[in-house]
Parts: sequence; C-alpha cells; structure tokens
Amino acid sequence: MIELKNITKKFNESTVNETTIFNDFNFTVKKGEFVSVVGSNGSGKTTLLNLIAGTYLPTSGSIILDGTDITKQKEFVRARRMSRVFQDPFKGVASNMTIAENLSLAENKGRLYGLSKGVSKSKTEYYKELVSSIGLGLEDKMNIPMGTLSGGQRQAVSLIMATMTPIDILILDEHTAALDPHTADTIMEITDKIVKEKNLTTIMVTHNLRYATEYGNRLVMMDKGNIIMDKSGEEKQKTKTDDILSVFVEISVECGN
Repeated sequence: MIELKNITKKFNESTVNETTIFNDFNFTVKKGEFVSVVGSNGSGKTTLLNLIAGTYLPTSGSIILDGTDITKQKEFVRARRMSRVFQDPFKGVASNMTIAENLSLAENKGRLYGLSKGVSKSKTEYYKELVSSIGLGLEDKMNIPMGTLSGGQRQAVSLIMATMTPIDILILDEHTAALDPHTADTIMEITDKIVKEKNLTTIMVTHNLRYATEYGNRLVMMDKGNIIMDKSGEEKQKTKTDDILSVFVEISVECGN
C-alpha cells in the first residue's frame, strides 16, 4: 500500500511565480489495486506520479510505502521497488542496444554487475519466451536494436522490462498517448494481461476515458489538485465513459480548454 498524507507541493516557492499544485492532499492506493487517473491539463496527475516515483519531493507532508516513510528517499532508490513506463516510447529503453540486451539490463535491476556475459544462450531463450507471450512476433527479433522497433513494439517491451523483477508499484504515465488508436488498444490489452497475471499494484494516468472505465478496478478524477471523483469495485465497473465525460467536459470548460 502507498499513502500520500497531507501533501503540499509548491513550485518556484517564495518567488512571484510560486504555484501550489497540492494543498493538504491525501491519497491511498491499496495493494493489488489498478487505479486509472484522469483529469484536465494542470489537474495534478503527472505531479502525483512524480511525487510517488520520487522525481519531485513534497514541500510538506509524507509518503508511506508499506509502512515505511519514503518521503525523502531518492528516485533511484525508489526505483528498486517501483517501475515506470513513460509516454515517450524511447524513454526507459536503450535504443542502440538489442531487445535481448535491454531485457538483460531490466532483469538485473538493482544487482551488482560482474564480468560475465550479459546475454547468454539460455537467457536469450528465456527472453524469447517472455516476448512471445505478448503476441507481436518479437521473439524472432531479439538481436535487433530497440531503436528500430515501432512505438507500440517498444512500449510492449518496456512493459515486460518494467515487470521482470519484483516491484511494489507499476506506474503508467500516459503510456499509450503517443500511439495510434489500434496500437494503443493492443498495448492496453497487454498491460491488463501483465497486471492481472502478476497481481500488480498499478497507477495509470490516461487521457483516454474509455481506457479509464474499461480497465482497472478503481477510477479517480482530479481537478486543481483535488480528487473530485473516486469509484471502485462494483461502482467502478458500472461506470460508463459517458458518465464521466460530462464531468470532464465541465471541468475543461471551467479551465478554459
């Protein structure tokens, strides 16, 4: 479980450009929840992810992960227990390295590196089995550089890389936004499959309201640093896209979008 308690986050503090995103904000995600977070631009969605990942530190308040206070913990330390897939398909992968080499790096996250071979024959076979499970035919392209793959293929491999080692939280930062609709649908199906198989606690920020209603077991809508809608369980499953679209449009109009 991760809990944000009484979080205040200010940018450009004590200057004329000071901006407050969160003011005494509270948010809890239970173990095993798959939370979809939606909201208009400037609602605080990405800041929320950055606070959880450690990219930003809160101005005040605390962040608790499974009973441990991680408020001041560095981002690279939190990365041992969290994984993040970004909107940009090139982030989180080494473009000049092969698929197998990228998977090897991901598998050894948090471990000490020796002088042994990075990708052995047995490991390559194991990696082939991993990527074959997503059904994109990448098992025959293990020695191809990641940079030559399509955006959807890179995101699919990024998902595998993000979940190869045991993690407490999977963070999905608009990970389908840069993809065409068909490819985005494929990536969401792969995402759902991985999350369910590994029973991962997942927080997904998305602008796609259909994905927010169709996937996961909890839906949160944010506005101006506040949670204005929070549906889970049966209530969430009964929620349709049109149910939240009207609220989303109203917020956007108020924001001048």
